[in-house]
Amino acid sequence: MPVLPQHLLTCPVCTLALQDVGRALACERGHRFDAARQGYVNLLTGRGSPFEGDTAGMVEAREAFLGSGHYAPLRESVVAAALRGAEAPAIALDAGAGTGYYLEGLAAAVPGLFPVALDVSKIALRRAARRLPGGLCIVWDVWRPLPVADASVDVLLNVFAPRNAGEFVRVLAPGGRLVVVTPRPGHLAGLEEVGPLLSVPAQKADDVLASFEGALVETGRDDLDYTMTLPPDLARSALVMGPAARHHGAEGATPSPGPAAPLEVAARFTVQVLARPGATARRDGVPEDPEDGTEG
Repeated sequence: MPVLPQHLLTCPVCTLALQDVGRALACERGHRFDAARQGYVNLLTGRGSPFEGDTAGMVEAREAFLGSGHYAPLRESVVAAALRGAEAPAIALDAGAGTGYYLEGLAAAVPGLFPVALDVSKIALRRAARRLPGGLCIVWDVWRPLPVADASVDVLLNVFAPRNAGEFVRVLAPGGRLVVVTPRPGHLAGLEEVGPLLSVPAQKADDVLASFEGALVETGRDDLDYTMTLPPDLARSALVMGPAARHHGAEGATPSPGPAAPLEVAARFTVQVLARPGATARRDGVPEDPEDGTEG
């Protein structure tokens, strides 16, 4: 297990600081969470989470699709948004990281970055742990209070994942930024031959901004549009890896004949950057505030 930065993680039982102890995380009160042999740490207590994480079939489909490079332009856009106009981050958190594809891209671009991946799916985090050997992968339900200290995260990624607005604001450092990726209407158009798609509301990015109620403001918004040529196997993977599979039962279903030839499929995303109003960037690791140097 990599060396954990001080005062980054908090115990989900008592909220005291967690420290790395061999292949485990533990607090001063003796609450201990051992790392699984696959490389992740499960901090969920009690009954775990009522939400179903990505299944083995979804993860396999996602790995096949992402490995093909069709979302590489999106990953490049996410990394660029995270680094635009700011100092290199020290701590990056991906809330709903899945297999760690986007966080891996950011870690590769920033030497010395400590990446933290949160996801409710153990199966997905097994892949993320392979991608992020210098970071930490944690099983966690993003809808719960995050096991992360106040104002400790320089970059927070949220790519096609649930958003816990209050917790995102709490953990984001002054000068930090949140990068959110959402689909736009028409995303994956062309896959209808493989299976039904979910509709995307036209105002989705505006809804993201409104959910923060002024606690974070938008400092950048870019639309990314391109066309993917997907052979039949990747076309099915593109459907099975996402929420449409769960809603319509595509995952695990007997494969239909599907397309015999490659499909032209639309990729349509919005990449937003949000930050605290008026906050300045970190300098030498010390958060600054234009008012009095403290966070309100």
